[in-house]
This record gives sequence, C-alpha cells and structure tokens, in this order.
Amino acid sequence: MDSNKIKKGLGRGLSSLIGETKIENKKNKIPISDLIPNKYQPRKNFDEESLNELSNSIKERGILQPIVVRKSDDNQSKFEIIAGERRWLAAQKVGLHDVPVVIIEVDDLKSLEFAIVENVQRHDLNPLEEAQGYKKLIDEFSYDQAKVSKFIGKSRSYIANALRLLSLPNEVVNLIETQKLSAGHAKILVGLQNASFVASKIVEKKLSVRQSENFVRLFKNKKSKTSNSKDANIMQLEMSIVNKIGLNVEIKNNRNNKGKITFEYKDLDQLNKIIKIIKNNY
Repeated sequence: MDSNKIKKGLGRGLSSLIGETKIENKKNKIPISDLIPNKYQPRKNFDEESLNELSNSIKERGILQPIVVRKSDDNQSKFEIIAGERRWLAAQKVGLHDVPVVIIEVDDLKSLEFAIVENVQRHDLNPLEEAQGYKKLIDEFSYDQAKVSKFIGKSRSYIANALRLLSLPNEVVNLIETQKLSAGHAKILVGLQNASFVASKIVEKKLSVRQSENFVRLFKNKKSKTSNSKDANIMQLEMSIVNKIGLNVEIKNNRNNKGKITFEYKDLDQLNKIIKIIKNNY
C-alpha cells in the first residue's frame, strides 16, 4: 500500500472508511448464529456492565446501527464481524434471532483497520490492546510507525510510546489488561528493571500517577547515588529486602564490617509494619 494514499482513518470516521469499500448489500438481516468474531479484533476484554446496558438498550429500541460484516474466508456459510462485536454480544444476551448488517468486500488489512478505528474512536481499547493492534499492522501488513501514525491520525511519538508498552513483563501486562493499572501508570513502568515489583506496590498502595512517578524517581535516585561506590553484594542485599517488605532500605557497611541499616517510612502504617516485622522475628 502506497503511504501517500493512506488517509487518516481515525480522523474521518468509520462511516467514511465504509464508503470507500464495495458494499454487497447495504441493508440486510441475517441470523445471529451466522456471525463470527473478527479474527483481527484488537479488543480482548468486554466490560460486562457496559454489555448489560447495551443489551437493555437493544431490548427497548433494537439495534439502531447495523453490524458491518464480510464473508468469512474460513467458513463460507458464515460472516465475519468487522465492526459491531459489542452489538452482536449484547444481541445474544437479549435473545435476538436476526440482526441488521451491512455486508462489504474487504481484505484482511482493511478488516484490521476497521476494527482499530472503531475501537479507538469509542475509547474501547485498553492501552495494550491498542498497541497490539498497531503492532499487527506493522508485523503482518508491512506498515511502519509513520504509516500507522498517518492512518490513525496521531503523532509518531504517540505510536512509539504505545508500542513500548509491549516490552513490559507479563505480570504488569496482566494488571493493565484487568484495568488495575492505567495507561499513565504503564508509561512510567516502561524500561524499569524492577517494573513488576513497582507495579505491585502501585496497586497495593493505590498510588496515583503522580505518586507513582515520585516512587519511581526515588528508586532511580537511590540507584544513581549508590551504583558507583557501593559493593554489588550490598546492593543486591538491599534490593532483596526492598522486594521482601516493600520499603526502601539502605545498608552502610564499613571496611571493618561495621555499619548501619536504615529503613525509610512515609507514614505511621509503614513504621508499624517495620516494628511488627522486627518483633515477630527477633
């Protein structure tokens, strides 16, 4: 695909994209059982409460906006959903037998583009799903970041930052997918060696994005101060204690193996935690 011909799909809207494709049947009703999910659907999680609300709306008013479909390559008797999977799921909850559809002719690339545009427009994707959609355009359809940026209508830096989220550890990815961490939190964690530990503490302490930034900054400052002068074994011991109790610890060890251990606490709860650990173990 010529990059000069790529237009900003997100900026123009889904209806504009549909207008550029060959429509086989503009208005039609087909059995709900004849529809199958889009194999390129970037969205993995559908909020149950939101689906119930949509189901109630469909029960009262019906499906106002047809589901966009194409003939399935894998099963000629089925139609693959391109846009409108939430409506399809909600219609099943209501018990509808037939649903209105628009049947169009599109290839796999256009199907993925439709799915990404619809979800990003509706803010339905979590940041990882969005990044995975962009990566699929790059890996499977020879897009580069510039092409993705132009098509989606967002800056190249936005696309680059989105893709960086995919480098996070699986434990952090799971927290984002389950919406325990926001996109703002996720961006802070990218590139951290101890991202999983920091993420767990953010969730445990219910830290805001600003508080999380300060928490991460404290770790970075501590590392920069000690990396050149402190023994590697002492640093490893410090980090093992930090990982164990979730509080910052500094060990100062002199040449004659005398020194001191400092525990840092932010409030009375953390102080009580330190005292409890000492009392329970000594």
